Amino acid sequence: MALSDADVQKQIKHMMAFIEQEANEKAEEIDAKAEEEFNIEKGRLVQQQRLKIMEYYERKEKQVELQKKIQSSNLLNQARLRVLKARDEHVSNVLDDGKQQLANITRDKQKYSQLLQGLIAQGVCQLLEPKIFIRCREQDQELVQSVIPSAVASVKEMIKMETDVQLDTEGFLPANSAGGVELLAKQGKIKVNNSLEARLHMVAQAKMPQIRNQLFGKNSNRKFFD
Repeated sequence: MALSDADVQKQIKHMMAFIEQEANEKAEEIDAKAEEEFNIEKGRLVQQQRLKIMEYYERKEKQVELQKKIQSSNLLNQARLRVLKARDEHVSNVLDDGKQQLANITRDKQKYSQLLQGLIAQGVCQLLEPKIFIRCREQDQELVQSVIPSAVASVKEMIKMETDVQLDTEGFLPANSAGGVELLAKQGKIKVNNSLEARLHMVAQAKMPQIRNQLFGKNSNRKFFD
């Protein structure tokens, strides 16, 4: 049975409606998938940027903390250095006061002559040279000359050698020296410094831990005391 034109047009419209419906459904499916993929990508990008921002601020926070630690350490070190400098200056002042007190020793001629005799005798024992020159302050020449024989005699048995000890009358200890003597041998190549300042310095170095304890108390952080 042949279809009429009206039937053909009806079928064509029906097919077109079906195709259009499928096309719309496919378009909606594509739109939905595109929307889903867009949301997924958007979420991924947002999360990625969020992690980057978090990492950035974490780095910044660590940098700030590090800077704070460095600044705190620098301030602490500066404070320690100031304390150490003040302590060193105080110790230096104490030693300067000690040097000033040495002048009292030289005023007592009897005690000073005994001290000079001991310093000379000690220097002779240290040098053990056949010829020794003694250098002193210019104002001490007579006193030093007077004690040389007794100083040498006191150690003669100990050193078991003849020693010619003479006073150097051309070179002297500085005018502002506290006193004492220097002993020289081998044209001045060998020297024993027994000036009062040198002896004070030697004692101060040996007793420095005790001096610091007396002035500032014991250091709780210190492990060794020799």
